[in-house]
Amino acid sequence: MTDHALWRPTRRRLTDTLLAALAPVAACTLALGGLSMWTAFGNAGSPARVAVTGGRVFLPTGDTPETAAFFRITNSGGSADRLLKVTSAQVDGATRFSRHRMTGTGSASARTVTSVPVPAGDSIAMSPSGLDVIVPANPDWRVGDLVTFTLHFERSGTVRSSAVVDRPGQG
Repeated sequence: MTDHALWRPTRRRLTDTLLAALAPVAACTLALGGLSMWTAFGNAGSPARVAVTGGRVFLPTGDTPETAAFFRITNSGGSADRLLKVTSAQVDGATRFSRHRMTGTGSASARTVTSVPVPAGDSIAMSPSGLDVIVPANPDWRVGDLVTFTLHFERSGTVRSSAVVDRPGQG
């Protein structure tokens, strides 16, 4: 046999081979760890499952052009969703989201919100002192009337829900 036909492992060759194999193993381990964390925090869970309950809309008073509607939104799914808009055939005009915050002076401020995140496995309870839906007032509404709303979600599509008309401070 000739000397150059015989391959002998040397320390240098073994080190180079080990380092060449280590890079893809490290990359796979890092990817698997990242996917495990993504799954553990619910980002790869089941789809969003949204339910809307407890709908209320305040009876408009006087010549008030707007009133407010409130809902409880529960997402029992494993993925987050987002409420994009609320519509109703029983109101004239567009609705919008509003978030009220108390200031340090005891007064409140409101700001328009473009959409509402609905976290996975969580609920959102709209209220007069937090998040609500500003609705054009209908002077024909009476206490106890039902107003049908359609809530439009980014992933769950549309969900129809009724809201009962009541006076502020009741219910």
